[in-house]
Amino acid sequence: MDQNNKDKKNNPNQKGKNSRGVFSLVVWALIATIGINYISTMLAGQRDAATSQEIAYSELVELVREGKIESVEFGDDVFTVTPVEGFVYTDGEGKSYDENYTLFTTIIPDGNESLMALLDEYGVEYTKPYVPQLSPILAFMMSYIVPAALMVGLFMLMMNLLSKKSGGMGGFGIGNVGKANAKVYMEKTTGVTFDDVAGQDEAKESLEEIIDFLHNPEKYTAIGAKIPKGALLVGSPGTGKTLLAKAVAGEANVPFFSISGSDFVEMFVGVGASRVRDLFSEASKVAPCIIFIDEIDTIGKSRDGGRFGGNDEREQTLNQLLAEMDGFDPSKGVIVLAATNRPEVLDKALLRPGRFDRRITIDRPNLAGRLATLEVHTRNIKLAEDVDLRKVALATAGCVGADLANLANEAALRAVRKGRRFVTQEDMLAAFEFVIAGSEKKNSVLTEFEKKLVAYHEVGHAMVAYKQKNAEPVQKITIVPHTEGSLGYTLLMPEEDKTNLRTKDELMAKIAVSMGGRAAEEVVMNTMTNGASQDIQEATGIARNMVAMFGMSDAFGMMALGSVRNQYLDGGYGLDCAQDTAALMDKEVKTILDRCYQEAVRVIRENREDMDKVVAYLLEKETITGGEMVAILEGRDPATVEDAYASTRKTAQDGFRPSEPELIEAPARHISMTSEKIEMPPLAEEPPQDAPAEETPETEKADGEKEEPENQ
Repeated sequence: MDQNNKDKKNNPNQKGKNSRGVFSLVVWALIATIGINYISTMLAGQRDAATSQEIAYSELVELVREGKIESVEFGDDVFTVTPVEGFVYTDGEGKSYDENYTLFTTIIPDGNESLMALLDEYGVEYTKPYVPQLSPILAFMMSYIVPAALMVGLFMLMMNLLSKKSGGMGGFGIGNVGKANAKVYMEKTTGVTFDDVAGQDEAKESLEEIIDFLHNPEKYTAIGAKIPKGALLVGSPGTGKTLLAKAVAGEANVPFFSISGSDFVEMFVGVGASRVRDLFSEASKVAPCIIFIDEIDTIGKSRDGGRFGGNDEREQTLNQLLAEMDGFDPSKGVIVLAATNRPEVLDKALLRPGRFDRRITIDRPNLAGRLATLEVHTRNIKLAEDVDLRKVALATAGCVGADLANLANEAALRAVRKGRRFVTQEDMLAAFEFVIAGSEKKNSVLTEFEKKLVAYHEVGHAMVAYKQKNAEPVQKITIVPHTEGSLGYTLLMPEEDKTNLRTKDELMAKIAVSMGGRAAEEVVMNTMTNGASQDIQEATGIARNMVAMFGMSDAFGMMALGSVRNQYLDGGYGLDCAQDTAALMDKEVKTILDRCYQEAVRVIRENREDMDKVVAYLLEKETITGGEMVAILEGRDPATVEDAYASTRKTAQDGFRPSEPELIEAPARHISMTSEKIEMPPLAEEPPQDAPAEETPETEKADGEKEEPENQ
């Protein structure tokens, strides 16, 4: 149901505004028409004056007698004279007028009969053309009404186009220039509930209270509680902020206003503030409801003025938003949800209690969250029996909900291309590789030297990772070129609990693995290529974070040299130190890189013979698994490895693995809880400074037995 159009039809104020707008357009169109007619008349007179010359009546008579006139046209006010061919008229001042000029003379009353007799005498043709008379009403309409109507229509068309481009809600343009481009969704239209949102259990728990308030506001008002007016959803792009807001509206079964922050800001100062007023006015009519403002950082940036001055339109829009959030009654049930991935730039007044006083972080999902998200996105996809979503979730550490949705869709598309009716495990993992590395270049041709160089480069990564204690296991090695620019890649299987927390040894091992490709190039092939550029960038970034952010440097110790600028976007940081300190930081980064590179070179030199065996098998197959590499290193036949996704991970005892949540026993099971009241022990007198402290006597029970202390 379009609530906006319904309210618009029933609103007399809106009709009055439209009527006044039409009247003003008509008045301005008439004024413009009169002005245009006046200007056109003046221009026509000037044009006639430039191409015609007036002569005296006596001169006309004399020219007729001299045989210089060919014809005369009788008009209402003047006689228009056409001279004979070749005649050039010269006035009394000696100025000549050729055939391009029109000669005319004013009509003298009671002189027509004598002139016609003279013209008959000398054989000069004369005539008076017939001009049909127009009705005065029709002439007035053609001169004023029709042009004015055309102008009104043109103005209305232009204003409607301007209204649509500037975010109007439709209808007549002038009355809607400042309207908010907010669409009202009912629960049936939205069709999104919490069942469609997975991997964000903490965020859903924070929003369930808002849903309960929209259903049962009396329960909260009876005790005197007030629901938060606004909740700010913060997270990286693709984590599902908009989807979660729609799910809240779907669960609460209330209207859902959705608008982007960029829809408020326009070129004209004051338009954004008008749209904010209109949005909250429309929302209050259908309360309880939810207002969702996406990318609120567009209008909610800090009002510090900046270096080159502030933005008046954006600041007025923000001020109006703050005033509206303070003004509306929270008991009506108007909840404002906003989403951003740049919370650090928001104005402090916007985040204070009473406005957006709740901040809900929509983080990247963990293993259990990714598994649940994959289950949601594959509900309508036909899966084969060999599909193990847990393995897919394990391989996609760090991915957000949008990435997983794209992965599931790519897997389904690949299954169709292969002519299958079901999506297999191969399709799922191939789709993951397609997302990170692109598709294979089937027409790419490498020379034997290039293939050997790429093979040693990739096996160098895999060998260093396999020999490092704290490195991630290797799942796949390939030397097939891909569209993302890589001539090959080594796919590592990350551990779940290594996503957010890493030790110094693990980071050093990760740098060493990145250096493994270049180390293999130098040790084996005695050369260097640009294929290691991305590896060097990744290793340098890790080393810089270790020095500037993580306090893992011997030179600087526990000193933060930078601060995060965009936590939820690129995760970059800016330096907060002097230039001399930054130069020393570069030296420390180089020291870490050199140390890791030497470790990679050592591993390559010590395992050169094993690398040759793996490279020979890789050149033959072009793509091998980590399990096949382990089989070669252990002297087994790699063809006996049946698992197509076997990695170099060593199986731990009892099947325990930190990334498998169901194998971890809940910490609460190891805690002994008690509900007995624990009395505060009496305060002992402070012993003298030179006297030894007395030992605390054991607590005795009533029957004289000593009470054993209870573990808690």
